Amino acid sequence: MNDQPAIVVENLSKTFRLPHERVSGLKQGVVNLFRTERGYENQEVLKNISFRVEQGEFFGIVGRNGSGKSTLLKILANIYVPNSGTVTIHGSLTPFIELGVGFNPELTGRENVFLNGALLGFSRKEMEDMYDDIVSFAELENFMDQRLKNYSSGMQVRLAFSIAIKAKSDILILDEVLAVGDAAFQQKCFGYFEQLRNENKTVVLVTHDMAAVTRFCDRAIYLKDGKLLQDASASEVAETYKLENIEAPKPKKGGPELSTAHSLVTKVTKQSDETVTVTFNYESEKNSRMYIGFSILKDGISVAEMTTAPSKPLTGSGSIHYTLDTSVLNPGVYQITSVLCQIAGRKLLTVSKRPVTFTVKGEDPTRGGAVKLADTWQF
Repeated sequence: MNDQPAIVVENLSKTFRLPHERVSGLKQGVVNLFRTERGYENQEVLKNISFRVEQGEFFGIVGRNGSGKSTLLKILANIYVPNSGTVTIHGSLTPFIELGVGFNPELTGRENVFLNGALLGFSRKEMEDMYDDIVSFAELENFMDQRLKNYSSGMQVRLAFSIAIKAKSDILILDEVLAVGDAAFQQKCFGYFEQLRNENKTVVLVTHDMAAVTRFCDRAIYLKDGKLLQDASASEVAETYKLENIEAPKPKKGGPELSTAHSLVTKVTKQSDETVTVTFNYESEKNSRMYIGFSILKDGISVAEMTTAPSKPLTGSGSIHYTLDTSVLNPGVYQITSVLCQIAGRKLLTVSKRPVTFTVKGEDPTRGGAVKLADTWQF
């Protein structure tokens, strides 16, 4: 079986019928049968999708809401039947699509653990052996004898996730599990992902978190409007997704009003294995003494900032270039946002219309941060 791909999807299409009228009785239903105008429309959710997932691959699926990701996962999990195309699965598959399905709110957390475990195919003895680990992972030791209806939604999903990860299968489908719990619990999820990578499990991950895609996934696909837009390495897909979906920051209400007499355009004009050259094109109709500042961000957090020297003020219009040494950065997708400011009073004049993105390539999933520290370990 190891020589076969884990999942093969060929020419997959799925259409749903969306009604435009409500049938409130038998009479209206019969009348609608003889109407010449259709009371519904067909929505093509997936349009001729083809891809394959290899054994032991950590595979990502990204796309905006409504792009067809959840429908695709439900077809892989044999919940939906496609209108056309084929899906071939080699090995057993466990979907983490709707965590908590099968929970009974009138039962206690303890009783729901055994109920959900039975749905996953575990015997009572197996659940008794795993019970303490499940409760510890969910961090719900003091709540297991309370009824589930008294749990918060986050507590319920944490408990469901802690049970689900005990499932024994060759292929795991994870749908937005990074939204589970708080930041501390998400770190546990990341640890679980690392474990899956070390065990060479086949994993299909759907998420909007591009940092997780570049950190864990070997390869990814990008769905847009039901079509397969890109099938490439995780870093390339993450970069495309960010370029298409990240908008330029808009001034907050009540914030500084930016003059239309100034403009700033930022572009990545050159990239090698160890450097990125960024070009800033600026223009001002006023005789201002200006400087340019920019921030390098990863996962929305600024990791470095730089400005032009105030001793060399910019005036009028022109272009300047900055070469960034990327050898100091870990693999991942980075963003650059830039501003044009007046030296006097550090007044903000304008911001670059659109952030630019660059990717530092590499295969080091153990380092999720931005800065590449020197290996000064002593054993």
